[in-house]
Amino acid sequence: MNVLGFNLFGELHGIRGGVHPDDRKSLAAGQPIEDLPLPGLLHIPLQQHIGAAANPVVQRRQQVRKGEVIAHAQGAVSAPIHAPTSGRIVGLGLYPANHPSGLNVRTITLQPDGEDRWHPDIRGVEDPFALEPAEVAKRVAAAGIVGMGGATFPSAVKLNLRNRYSLHTLVINGAECEPYLTCDDRLMREHTAQVLDGVRIMAHALGVSRIIIGIEGNKPEALAAMREAAAEHAEVSVVKLPTRYPMGSEKHLVQTLTGKETPARGLTADIGVVVHNPATAFAVHEALRLGRPLISRVVTVTGQAVAQPKNLRVPIGTRVQALVDHCGGFSEEPAKLISGGPMMGQPLAELRVPIMKGSNGVLALTPAETGQRAPAPCIRCASCVGACPCGLVPLTMAAHVRTGDLDGAVDQGLMDCIGCGSCAYVCPAHIPLVQFFNHAKGELAARGRAKQKQTETKRLAEARTARIEAQKQAKRAAMAKRKAEQAAQKAKEQAKEQAAAKADHVEAAEAN
Repeated sequence: MNVLGFNLFGELHGIRGGVHPDDRKSLAAGQPIEDLPLPGLLHIPLQQHIGAAANPVVQRRQQVRKGEVIAHAQGAVSAPIHAPTSGRIVGLGLYPANHPSGLNVRTITLQPDGEDRWHPDIRGVEDPFALEPAEVAKRVAAAGIVGMGGATFPSAVKLNLRNRYSLHTLVINGAECEPYLTCDDRLMREHTAQVLDGVRIMAHALGVSRIIIGIEGNKPEALAAMREAAAEHAEVSVVKLPTRYPMGSEKHLVQTLTGKETPARGLTADIGVVVHNPATAFAVHEALRLGRPLISRVVTVTGQAVAQPKNLRVPIGTRVQALVDHCGGFSEEPAKLISGGPMMGQPLAELRVPIMKGSNGVLALTPAETGQRAPAPCIRCASCVGACPCGLVPLTMAAHVRTGDLDGAVDQGLMDCIGCGSCAYVCPAHIPLVQFFNHAKGELAARGRAKQKQTETKRLAEARTARIEAQKQAKRAAMAKRKAEQAAQKAKEQAKEQAAAKADHVEAAEAN
């Protein structure tokens, strides 16, 4: 199965695999973005990005202003966190994470004061294009901006790729190929100029001369709006993408648009391309033009179990329950709650978990929407092989995972799997293939951590042994030195006594 795309020269290119799920976008696509009222409490996790968790710099009972830094980044692949509104810090502890595990994570709890006062130091620049690329990336980093399509990779790290790669193209991933989700669609329709401005600022930071904005054909209003806005910028092309999942996969999107394939385990930067999201572009616009950090985002709340599906602009740290309540609650008991899209999203453990920087959707699905059935034995029909956009053989990988042969699964390409779920979607036996692969990756990661821990423990033990041996040698050397000094002192005293005795003997002889 091939999908056609548009490369730099206007030619169409094909990629393999993919599926055509019912997009169900009509539930929320017609709903303009609404601002969610401030909740009574905001629970702001310190881990909202790939990399080390941010380090809190506030204390309980401290008053903060909107946009003020409340946690600093730790390490090169990390991002700071800012106060979504003004108020008082009432908690520095553990709170359930927006993650399938529901485990508690370090969280700052902020009680809004209702005044929504900005910090006085919040200010932008009149002309971001007059800044050096490094300064743009620095400001993006300071604003805590991460990839808002779900990956949450710190955006400034990507903007600094110009220092290591020969880049020529910025691709904006407006595919939003996951069913149900419409937040990027609405953002491109309602804030077209701001999104395009952010895109051009990122291109300036990257030093590229070409911009391609890819939007799936099931978003005609967004396509029209972005094309109209880009008409006066020769370097920008707005391309209609085929409506096929997973068109939004970064590497497949780049291949569709450029005809170039990203090396296995490599980055799109290896072929001169960097990919960003429309919501990320909007956040860059706000950071550079207005000085505002990433403290809110647009979230699609939808599914047939939601009374009134909506697209909501939500302060980071707002509990999911507040979003559902604003949408009129549930029209019926949902069979499944998901954070993100239905294909790659994660189950929601509970509604009190907070919205984070990477939260683009909250889905409440009915039994009819989930279509869950008990898995049956694999009939080796190879439907999963045809659907896999990475050219893998999911049924063989799954067989290795089932028997615990994770090395065999890796040899079959497990680490090249993007977890899109296309294989599970087409499987007539309803085998949860993508769950097998995610479990295997998690197990491999756990083994890697255990091995690293073992190696580090061995290193520390060897270092301790060496340190103790060095201390013993130092003690032996010190003892030998003291003995030598004592012997030298004793010999000196004996020589002195002998000299004195000889002098006495000579004196006595002369006297006689």
